[in-house]
Amino acid sequence: MNVIRNSEILCAGIILIFGIVLFESSSINIWVQNFLYDFDSARWIWDRDEKISKFIFYDGIKSLIVVFFLTILISVTCFRKSKLVQNHSEGLIILILSVLLIPLLVGTLKATTNMPCPKNLEHYGGSYPTISLLESYPKEFYQPNKVKCYPAGHASGGFALLSLVFLFNNKKHKVLAVSAGMSLGWAMGLYKMVIGDHFLGHTVVTMLLSWFIALLIARAVTTFSNKRKLPKVSM
Repeated sequence: MNVIRNSEILCAGIILIFGIVLFESSSINIWVQNFLYDFDSARWIWDRDEKISKFIFYDGIKSLIVVFFLTILISVTCFRKSKLVQNHSEGLIILILSVLLIPLLVGTLKATTNMPCPKNLEHYGGSYPTISLLESYPKEFYQPNKVKCYPAGHASGGFALLSLVFLFNNKKHKVLAVSAGMSLGWAMGLYKMVIGDHFLGHTVVTMLLSWFIALLIARAVTTFSNKRKLPKVSM
């Protein structure tokens, strides 16, 4: 596996910054979210307590990712000497680290940004003013507790699986890997949007941030691996 180039990481970082600025300096989030809220009945278009969709898109999909992660971890641990594991060792390590670190880092950001969810906003019947990431709450606004809604934490588990792409060299398999990560991430993200937990921008930024982190992990793993393979020079 080739070392990830600086230009790839730089490009991903620039796109991430552009995404943050775009959504935080425009009304795209509100414009999209308005379609997901019924102002007449003061309800979101999907009931968060509806059990089947909650099981599929929240509890079920999270459990599926955990089972997948544990299966990969156990396989790598118990069958590390097998040819299949050794041939894909770098990609498997990148995958394991990504599934661990991406949700952790996104969750850490959520705990520090103190940004409200759509359901929290006065615009949708809540008590919070509409602010951007770079704005402070009005002085007259009393905030009883810190909120944790940005970026989208739930979808980060799905988008972490974009790192599956590093397991393959075949273009077709890479496309399938990216499709799997995108499908899971957006299924999780869209569900949280229709129940009022996240804006479109929250999910887009999580997607871009997940890919950026995955590239950094891949760069670190491949660089370390390639250094270990360097032949020793006798003096």
